Amino acid sequence: MEAVAKKYRPGKIRENNKKSILAAAEQEFVTHGFKGATMQRIAERANLPKANVHYYFSNKLSLYAAVLSNILKLWDHSFNGLSPGDDPEEALAAYIHTKIMFSRKNPLASRIFAQEIINGGPHLTEYFGEDYRTWFRGRAQVFKAWSDQGKMDPVDPVHLIFLLWSSTQHYADFSYQIAQALGKDTLEQSDYDQATETLTRIVLKGLGITPNQR
Repeated sequence: MEAVAKKYRPGKIRENNKKSILAAAEQEFVTHGFKGATMQRIAERANLPKANVHYYFSNKLSLYAAVLSNILKLWDHSFNGLSPGDDPEEALAAYIHTKIMFSRKNPLASRIFAQEIINGGPHLTEYFGEDYRTWFRGRAQVFKAWSDQGKMDPVDPVHLIFLLWSSTQHYADFSYQIAQALGKDTLEQSDYDQATETLTRIVLKGLGITPNQR
C-alpha cells in the first residue's frame, strides 16, 4: 500500500499533469500561433478537462509564457556550462551536440520561439531585459577569454554565438526543408549525428582549434 501511495502521490500527479499540458500547448501554439490557439484544444490534446488546465494556468497568456520560459531555461542551461577554464575543443563539441539533440528532441519548442521572435517578441519583453544582456555578455566573455589565453583564434564572440545558435536551431526550425532536400520524409538520428560532426569540424577549424589540442 505504501508503494502505491508513493506512486500516486499528489505531487507526482501535479507534475505529470503540468508536463502533459505544456506538451499539448507546444503542439497547439506551433500549429495555430498564440492568437489562434485555444485552451479547449490544449485540454483535448492533453486529455484533461479544461478546468484542470485552468487550475494550473489561469489563462492562455500564462500558459504561453510558461512554454517560452521552459524553452529558454533549457537553452540557457546548456550554455551556462561554458567557462574560461574549459578546453574549447571539448566544450564547443559538447555544446553543439547538445543543441543539435535539442533540435531533434524538442523541435516544436524551437519553432515556437522562432515564431515569437519573427513576430517581434511581444511576449518576451521582460525576458530580454538588462539581466539577459548581462548574461549574454558573460557568455561572450568566455570566448574572449579563450582567445586571450591562446586557446583559439580571436573572433568576434557575439557573432560566434549567433552562428552557434542559428546553425544548430536550423535542424529544428527547417527540418522539413532539410528532409526534402535529402529525399526523406523525416530526418533520422544519423542525419543529426552527421550534422553535429560537420558543424563541429567547421566551427573548430574556423577558430584555429585542431583535434586533441590542449
